[in-house]
Amino acid sequence: MQHIALNVDVCQIERIVELLSETRSRDGRLFFLGVGGGAGHASHAVNDFRKIAGIESYAPTDNVSELTARINDEGWSSCYANWLLGSRLKPADTLFVFSVGGGCRERNISTNIVESLSLAVRVGSTILGIVGRDGGYTAQVADACVIVPTFSADTVTPLAESFQAVIWHLIVSHPRLKQNEMKWEQTTLIRAERSFSIAMA
Repeated sequence: MQHIALNVDVCQIERIVELLSETRSRDGRLFFLGVGGGAGHASHAVNDFRKIAGIESYAPTDNVSELTARINDEGWSSCYANWLLGSRLKPADTLFVFSVGGGCRERNISTNIVESLSLAVRVGSTILGIVGRDGGYTAQVADACVIVPTFSADTVTPLAESFQAVIWHLIVSHPRLKQNEMKWEQTTLIRAERSFSIAMA
C-alpha cells in the first residue's frame, strides 16, 4: 500500500484537477464511466462532484431501466456510447473512467468503455481516467490519466479500486474544485469557531 501511495503520479492528479476546473468554467458536463467496482465509484462520484464541486455530473449506470434496455436491444459494447449519444455528448463535456484495466478491444475487455472513449475522441470531449495495470485504451487516449501502480499481481483489482476511491476523493476536495464544504468538515469548522468565540469572550 505504501509503495503504491508513494509512486502515484501527483502531476497527473493535478492535471485532472486543472481539466475539471476548465470543464466547469465552460459549463461542460462530467460523465463517469465504470464497470463493476468502477460503476460503484461512478455513482458515488456523481454525488460528490455535483454536491461538493458544483459540476453537472452523470453516470449511465444510475439509470438501470435505460441501461438494461440498451444492453438487451443494442448490445453490451455500445450501451454506454449510445447512452452518451442520447445525452448529446459535446466537445465541452468530459468523460472520467474508473477501470482496473482501462479497456481493450482486441482482448474483449470493457468494450463498452472502449466504444465510449472512441466516441469521445471523435466528438473532441476531454478524457480522464484512474486505472490500473498498464492503463489500457483509457491511458492511450486520455488527456490526463492516473495509473495506480501494480504492487502485486495477486491484488491488482482490490488495490486499483481502493486507490481510485482515495484519488478521486482527493480530487473533488481539491481547493481548485471544492465549492461547498462537506458535512463533517463543516461541523468541525463550526465547533472551532464557537470555541474561538468563547475563548475570546
